[in-house]
Amino acid sequence: MSKTIKALAVASAVAAALTATANTASAAGKEKCFGVSLAGENGCAAGPGTSCAGTSTVDYQGNAWSLVDKGSCVTKMLPGDRMGSLEALTRDVPA
Repeated sequence: MSKTIKALAVASAVAAALTATANTASAAGKEKCFGVSLAGENGCAAGPGTSCAGTSTVDYQGNAWSLVDKGSCVTKMLPGDRMGSLEALTRDVPA
């Protein structure tokens, strides 16, 4: 393996580690809450209808999540008597 390829591999590994650390730090005191995000404002994929951040197509899509303050997910009241959940829901999932 050439020195350039090795250096690139090491640099990539360092960048990945720094990104993971930054994501963990920004999520401190937060938890994933399913069924609370508006269309296009979800975190990453949870199931059908989502591929990654910002791809939910329905408000309060049950399998899409957003980060919320820890301990507040299941107490979030939403329109239509919906509630947030710590696990993916089957409600409001696009066909």
